[in-house]
Amino acid sequence: MRWLIRKARLLDPANGIDRKGDLLIEEGKIARVGGEIRIDGEVSEIEAEGMTLTPSFIDIHVHLREPGREYAERIETGVRAAAAGGFGAVVCMPNTEPALDTHASIRFVIEEAERWGPVKVWPAGAITQGRKGEKLAEMGDLVRGGAVAVTDDGDPVADSDLMRRALEYSKSFDIPILTHPEDKTLSRGGVMNEGVVSTRLGLKGIPAAAEEIGIARDLRLAELSGGRLHVQHVSTAYGAELVRRAKERGLPVTGETAPHYVALTDESLAGYDTNRKMNPPLRTSRDRDALREALASGVLEVVATDHAPHGIHEKETEFDRAPFGVLGLETSFAVMLTHLVRPGHLSLPTLIERMTSGPAGVIGKEHLGIVEGRKASLTLFDTERSQVVDPSRFESLSRNTPFAGERLYGAIMGLFIGGDRIEPVQPEESNTRFPLPLTR
Repeated sequence: MRWLIRKARLLDPANGIDRKGDLLIEEGKIARVGGEIRIDGEVSEIEAEGMTLTPSFIDIHVHLREPGREYAERIETGVRAAAAGGFGAVVCMPNTEPALDTHASIRFVIEEAERWGPVKVWPAGAITQGRKGEKLAEMGDLVRGGAVAVTDDGDPVADSDLMRRALEYSKSFDIPILTHPEDKTLSRGGVMNEGVVSTRLGLKGIPAAAEEIGIARDLRLAELSGGRLHVQHVSTAYGAELVRRAKERGLPVTGETAPHYVALTDESLAGYDTNRKMNPPLRTSRDRDALREALASGVLEVVATDHAPHGIHEKETEFDRAPFGVLGLETSFAVMLTHLVRPGHLSLPTLIERMTSGPAGVIGKEHLGIVEGRKASLTLFDTERSQVVDPSRFESLSRNTPFAGERLYGAIMGLFIGGDRIEPVQPEESNTRFPLPLTR
């Protein structure tokens, strides 16, 4: 099958591409990139005037819940949600039941994902056996199975000596440690950011220091060991400052934040909406603004969703009792475009870097980009098309989005991955918005 995408804005900042033109895909590869492409023979033309074509997005922080909590998400529905959000690849976290801490469990995730279409799922293995924080998992087996990183995400590795040894061991396999920085002796029992708003709402707070102490410890251990450290879900101004200082010292550290931390603040919890409860929690407007600057400057080089599905029955309860976590895959790009790009806090090329080449670099995957001869992995979107977030139309099995009812700009118009084209359809034409072709 051949596709000719006409008159799109071709945008690939990592390869210095930002121009209007056509792009031809043949046999799953980018055959030609140019101004106006003329070809003979049968071809499917896509008129993309006013749209933008970029490398497909990569999310390196996703919870797919399978095995163990398939009522909240399955690998199949997670892959569909990723496609709906413009993602060509995701890294799934190991806090499943049982944890992804063996070669067999890593292979299960990869092979199950391959059943459902071309969106890649790269698992992260657990740092410790069963994610109990007591003994290191067999890192070599995990990597041989296909793990691209290790993490105990959802919990920190509280034992500093164990974390040091994990960082040292990871060097043998050239993979990063993805750290969930949290001092649970400080955060225990908290449900939102500690501050004026938590006092007003009568909810127990989580101090920013709980996260910042975790970041500081792990940065020091990375310096001691020489291992690569990636700091997950940075939510505070000082957390970003710690990452900046570490980079200035030449440490092999990278960092991420999530769309909700740069779009929302703890003030949005005035209505006790459990769909805005996550860990780490929403912080202050000062933190939000600092994170925006950290993304713009490259201190944080990754936008990652921390996509965390929960069943409706779990979230529809008292705020104190509801689980932490929000959805992100299907709204990530639109949230970033609406809250950061359109107001001028971040340029569109910078956002695309943070959602493509940035995350690829963290996990050591090739940034395919818009380059002739390479496999096609492309996302087409319309920055001017807006829609109201309707959780009932999500591909995810869960509905716990903090952006329900909000009008967001940035509609994903389709994905081109290898020889597959994935495009939205109208609700009356299908039960799903992004039906994925099965891999034969």
